[in-house]
Amino acid sequence: MSRIEGQTALVTGANRGIGKAFVEELLAAGAAKVYATARDVRTLDDLVAESGGRVVPVALDVTKPEAVEAVARDHGDVSLLINNAGTLAYAAIVHADSTDAARAEMETNYFGTVNMIRAFAPVLKAKGGGAIVNLASIASHVNFPVIGSYSASKAAVHSLTQGVRAELAAQGTFVAGVYPGPVDTDMAAEFPMDKTPPGAFARAVLDDVEAGEEDIYPDPMSLEMRGGLLGDPKAVERQAGEMLPG
Repeated sequence: MSRIEGQTALVTGANRGIGKAFVEELLAAGAAKVYATARDVRTLDDLVAESGGRVVPVALDVTKPEAVEAVARDHGDVSLLINNAGTLAYAAIVHADSTDAARAEMETNYFGTVNMIRAFAPVLKAKGGGAIVNLASIASHVNFPVIGSYSASKAAVHSLTQGVRAELAAQGTFVAGVYPGPVDTDMAAEFPMDKTPPGAFARAVLDDVEAGEEDIYPDPMSLEMRGGLLGDPKAVERQAGEMLPG
């Protein structure tokens, strides 16, 4: 897509971690306005107060299609959609106590992203195409069994990104998938790897979006693993499996 400067963006899950970093970096890049969403808008107070009026808080649960559609109707000036909202349960697949965690991850990570794209595709078309950025994961490409159900939900995000890119090409919508390794947020606190600071991560992603990169690997770990997956995917799969305790 073109430059971030002057764009009106909407970021889901914007109250902390990666979402908050995206809002801050969008402002630094010159975005005209950023709609910051969270289930509880009170958690956005600091972002709003520091933005000089450019951050607008929006209450939103991405798992509720009717709520998503209402937000899309009321925010027809969005030209950049960043689907960041996500959840991580640190659950396996076979040895989890139930499928509840897997269902919750799929509802937010996959169906939440689907809900947002379906609702905002017409909005972006009316703005000349616009752009969609989907937060996937390097776990979209190889399952980490220690977070097995999360990995599966992010694999679904990767696949939907490819499908949406094809479906929306005719309306001129740019669609990027982002495939990071661990980012230094509360969500990744238990993950035993080096982590990228969220601000540096968000800056790298936005730079690649401006450059028109469709597949974004914004940190050293994701780039290394991508290289490994291209060269010897089974070795990377075994390496990820070795992270299981015991």
